[in-house]
Amino acid sequence: MAFSGAQPPYLNPIVPFTGTIQGGLQDGLQITVSGTAFYSGGTRFAVNFQTGRSDNDIAFHFNPRFEEGGYVVCNTKQKGSWGPEERKKQMPFQRGSPFELCFLVQSSEFKVTVNGNLFVQYEHRVPFHHVNTISVTGAVQLSYVSFQNTHVTPMQPAHSRVQFSQPACFPPKHKGRKPKSPGIWPATAAPMTQRFVHTVQSTPGQMFPQNPMIPPMAYPNPAYPMPFFTSIPGGLYPSKSIIVSGTILPCAQRFYINLRSGSNIAFHLNPRFDENAVVRNTQINSSWGSEERSLPRQMPFFRGQNFSVWIMCESHGLRVAVDGQHLFEYYHRLKNLPAINSLEVGGDIQLTHVQT
Repeated sequence: MAFSGAQPPYLNPIVPFTGTIQGGLQDGLQITVSGTAFYSGGTRFAVNFQTGRSDNDIAFHFNPRFEEGGYVVCNTKQKGSWGPEERKKQMPFQRGSPFELCFLVQSSEFKVTVNGNLFVQYEHRVPFHHVNTISVTGAVQLSYVSFQNTHVTPMQPAHSRVQFSQPACFPPKHKGRKPKSPGIWPATAAPMTQRFVHTVQSTPGQMFPQNPMIPPMAYPNPAYPMPFFTSIPGGLYPSKSIIVSGTILPCAQRFYINLRSGSNIAFHLNPRFDENAVVRNTQINSSWGSEERSLPRQMPFFRGQNFSVWIMCESHGLRVAVDGQHLFEYYHRLKNLPAINSLEVGGDIQLTHVQT
């Protein structure tokens, strides 16, 4: 079952982070928090669903603690007073390893999954529709916070865009085919004037807009057959972004992400652990072109760990980030971008989140 994005994600928000949940919590809303718990700087982190930016009223407090063997505390705070704790003597997070934490709002409870596995169900103690803010604190680094509504069919919102919570820091804008320095894909919670632009601007606070007429598609976990195929609504166009997240199998040799145009592969992303390389290429009429392998840093994928690949289309090529960090650019070899309208993922991974 496909469902539409309820609001654009926050990218690389700085912790402590506080962000607005547009329209508040609703039955069927799924919020995904992707990040990494720190080795140092504290033994806890928390995700709070609250009313406003004050922490006096927290409908759901989710608090992993790397103490006493590791456990997670769940609680509710009303008018400044905590209720009885619910503790789960199990720690699904590992310090230094990326995680994907999903909160699904249901009529009677929050359903929480960690890395695709159901972890806890927390019954509502207060009406969840009062919640309009998410906050994250503690010893954790965030890659993104995303939102999907599992109960609605895809719609055509007036505008759709990625939000940022800090000034953007990207490689220099395209001027010929000179190599680009690595950068960060950051974010801003402050809404800007909504408009469709054809390139990603690097001015502070600028949004990543989607095509206002074509909303992103997202797919729920865990129904991901492998290899996984899906459409890209409207095909590629400047400012279009695609997210693929998952877990790499412990004995993985290779996996791939293909952006296809009919029988051609416009963009082939192929991490190879047996060669310690990230290969990029294009296949036209069953013939591969020249491979691109150079990277500005070490191999960003690791066996047994989670990953998130963010592909941003621009007029001249694709910008690719892994776990929030810019990795490389790939110049378009197939120029008919709208015809690049399908996604294929396969290999030695388990998918947890796909957004086209």
